Amino acid sequence: MRKSSCTVIAALAVSVLCATGVRASVPRAAGLPGEVSASECIAGGGVIVISADGDGTGSFTSLCRGGTHDGQTIT
Repeated sequence: MRKSSCTVIAALAVSVLCATGVRASVPRAAGLPGEVSASECIAGGGVIVISADGDGTGSFTSLCRGGTHDGQTIT
């Protein structure tokens, strides 16, 4: 039986968020909102988190979590 893509994306997002919870207590510089490429995010030590928007249009938001570009939007 195939799982819906939203279920798979949600499961990946939860696992990434749980894994980064251990590092949440480590102080880091506050990142300003901005846009980075996927390769910049990964090169800076981050991971890409893709989340489905809740408005039902099928759109997604990609953010960089961790590393030097934490919280910035992926273009």
